[in-house]
Amino acid sequence: MSKRRVMFSFGEEHIPEPIIYNLGQQYNLVTNILRANISEDEGWITLELDGKEDDIEQGIAWVTSKGIRVDPVDGESEEH
Repeated sequence: MSKRRVMFSFGEEHIPEPIIYNLGQQYNLVTNILRANISEDEGWITLELDGKEDDIEQGIAWVTSKGIRVDPVDGESEEH
């Protein structure tokens, strides 16, 4: 199992979508919100993703395909 910290940045079109919930359900990941700032027209969320490395990679690719910017956070990867 791996852990990775990432930041999602998004515009108002993504605010009503359950992106984090779907990410966890579809890719079998445990998501832990570490920090967040969301307004009416934009937002960012720092998450820790916990799961199989392949699932994390596929989940990040899915989020990116939705038009959400994904950036690594310092100390992003930690193997167990």
